[in-house]
Amino acid sequence: MSARRFTIGRFVLLGLCAIALPRGSDAQQAEPGIDLFFDAASIVPDTSLAAQAEIAATWRDGYASMFVDLLDILRRTGFVDPRGFVQLAQLAGYLSEQTGQTFGSDVVGWRRWIWSLPYEPHADYGEFKGRLFASLDPGFVEFFRPPVRSSIRLDEIQWGGVSINGIPPLDHPAIVQSNEAEYLNDGDIVFGLSINAVARAYPKRILAWHELALDRVAGQELTIVYCTLCGTVIPFSSDVGGEHRTFGTSGLLYQSNKLMFDAETQSLWSSLTGEPVVGPLVGTGLALTALPVVTTTWGEWRRRHPETSVLSIDTGFARDYSEGAAYRSYFGTDQLMFDVSLRDGRLPNKAEVLVLRSLGSGFEATGRELPAYAIAEEFLAARPVHHLTVDDQDLVVLTTDGGANRVYAVDSYRFDSLETQNRVIDSDGRSWTLDEAWLTADFDEDLRLPRVSAHRAFWFGWFAQHPETVLIR
Repeated sequence: MSARRFTIGRFVLLGLCAIALPRGSDAQQAEPGIDLFFDAASIVPDTSLAAQAEIAATWRDGYASMFVDLLDILRRTGFVDPRGFVQLAQLAGYLSEQTGQTFGSDVVGWRRWIWSLPYEPHADYGEFKGRLFASLDPGFVEFFRPPVRSSIRLDEIQWGGVSINGIPPLDHPAIVQSNEAEYLNDGDIVFGLSINAVARAYPKRILAWHELALDRVAGQELTIVYCTLCGTVIPFSSDVGGEHRTFGTSGLLYQSNKLMFDAETQSLWSSLTGEPVVGPLVGTGLALTALPVVTTTWGEWRRRHPETSVLSIDTGFARDYSEGAAYRSYFGTDQLMFDVSLRDGRLPNKAEVLVLRSLGSGFEATGRELPAYAIAEEFLAARPVHHLTVDDQDLVVLTTDGGANRVYAVDSYRFDSLETQNRVIDSDGRSWTLDEAWLTADFDEDLRLPRVSAHRAFWFGWFAQHPETVLIR
């Protein structure tokens, strides 16, 4: 998420409670009302100190996340009362008094401590979150309409620094044929997919500025999500549960991962799992189907698919679409922009891994779900043909010179080498053709092995949500 600066006016912390939402249940009223937490950050000293005293009388550490959320917004918007009452320092001191922790104004330190505790939030924490975020963009309140249903810890949702659709999605963008894409160089990175033999490429240099594209390929509506912070590009079918969903960028993050929302219900969806995680669709069992994608160079993709189409550089937005311009400083270091609750030091934070998915192909007919597996890109680059067994299912990962990884379910077949970028040789010396949907035997066109959905990710972003992952490196 790019850092856009917002200014919270004086009315916000004084009058935020005026945003009308239905009240919680009678049982929830036993806790301090959430109005008190906003009053605790008032620019009027008497108001803030009185509210803080009332909260302290029934304090429990589950309230700390609300104060840390306030600290975070105050710190990042630079709001200080001109009369000299500095909420940031005073709130941090109050939080230390109640918890015995000494993180001062270090929001990251506070968050890590909170995430180490059992999740026991205020009963109206979701409503509080919506009203606080509404001070940045009134639309945020729609994502947290009470009663707030959530399958994730709400204290792990952070503001990404932009408003709703502040990073503008591409809505069925203009496309051109490969011979018309003169702006692309062979070495430029693209994300390629093929549906019913119709190939399309999404250049990183464009998608990184928009992070989400609504598109139609071979008559199928797609939502292509690029979480730049966690290095994942996943194409999802936009149809789920028999309904079409129209997705946008919420401006919020979970574990440094982009949260989408659907316009139909205002539910928040994980862009990593394709599941609704906050809102009315939580618990419905809905999940988006992830389609196979490859990360490769434009030159390799175009040679494999000379008929491919690709995004036009004329998007209607004024951006520097040169290769590597977007997020240059972020991609250039191993530092994170937003912290996560879990890390693993076996790989650098932003080391690329190939993660295996079962949704969308391969195991869809049987409903099998793959355990979480991640394979380091450096490992695969040195092994163009790599066999592995996951949950009794034999797989092969084929990696081309251009770095494109494709995974197939192979049953008992074994493969020895990539003869060309399009052909692989099995242990009996027979040739097979690999494409975006199948691995097809050249000696028997009816013998086809299905592609399994997989995509790249930064190691930190994947591990934070899948700490049980088996890592191959």
